[in-house]
Amino acid sequence: MQKKDYLKQAIKHVDIKAIDSTKIIKAMAGMSFSSRETARAAEIFNMMIKDEDCSIILTLAGSTSAAGCMQVYVDMVKAKMVDAIVATGASIVDMDFFEALGFKHYRGMSNVNDRELRSLYIDRIYDTYINEEELQECDKTVKAIADRLEPRPYSSREFIKAMGKYLVKKSKKKNSLVQIAYENNVPIFCPAFSDSSAGFGLVLHQVKREKQRRKYLTIDSVRDFYELTQIKIKAKTTGLFMVGGGAPKNFAQDTVICAEVLGVDAPRHKYAVQITVADARDGACSSSTLKEASSWGKVDTTYEQMVYAEATSVLPLIVSFVYHQGDWKKRKKCEWAKLYK
Repeated sequence: MQKKDYLKQAIKHVDIKAIDSTKIIKAMAGMSFSSRETARAAEIFNMMIKDEDCSIILTLAGSTSAAGCMQVYVDMVKAKMVDAIVATGASIVDMDFFEALGFKHYRGMSNVNDRELRSLYIDRIYDTYINEEELQECDKTVKAIADRLEPRPYSSREFIKAMGKYLVKKSKKKNSLVQIAYENNVPIFCPAFSDSSAGFGLVLHQVKREKQRRKYLTIDSVRDFYELTQIKIKAKTTGLFMVGGGAPKNFAQDTVICAEVLGVDAPRHKYAVQITVADARDGACSSSTLKEASSWGKVDTTYEQMVYAEATSVLPLIVSFVYHQGDWKKRKKCEWAKLYK
């Protein structure tokens, strides 16, 4: 098989605006197991939307963006359901920014010859394919953005803002999360920014500058932590909507503790929903269950829900339900990106 034979069917991103899940979510509320958890998660998310004092933080880990949920996150920003985003670098760069440059993710198979894929320069995310040559173009674009900026330490939020500004003129895709967040003053944080295509681009930038004996740009993850904590301090009432776990989840939860360390009394996150397939028996559950997080002083347990499901199967249902309830129409934008000078 040739490369073109593998990269034929582009992933289609689900449109929650076109599908009203209200009836199925209400029906699931009367069921048990993951169905009832999903329905309660939808209700708690809608409570966040209706609470006029609540700022909502979306955290993203895993590959749901590449798998077809990218438009869901874009619509959440457009519909004022999200006030800040904490994500893996891969979610923001390898998946969203990558597609904004005009590239695609493709439907594939999990039971495939991976050596053959490697020989064709095709990368695999379970049953999804990416053209490695196009991904390297993404690396080079990140380098080009870095080359134009003042050589100093940047939080990931600052650098992603520069990426959004770049896409305003250069994007080949109508809806990019990076660009839409930039245009709506929704800050995006990536605590492990270099663990992505951005990392390769920034290495290229740094190595070239070192050879030229010139100063180079760096990413300051400590600054990220402080900037996100500033949102928690200013917002006071907060809700977490978490897809997956890992560093983004822990990063967002830890803002309560960071505020305490800074001598500021910030309340625990009032609302919390997490969609995950992680197991709690190894002491992790992708940075603890929400009830366990309460013991650390991070999350209140009155309005919290763990949903043990693969995110692409329940995320569109939850967000569609909240979208079609329509309470987001009365919600004001927080525009936390304006907090930073």
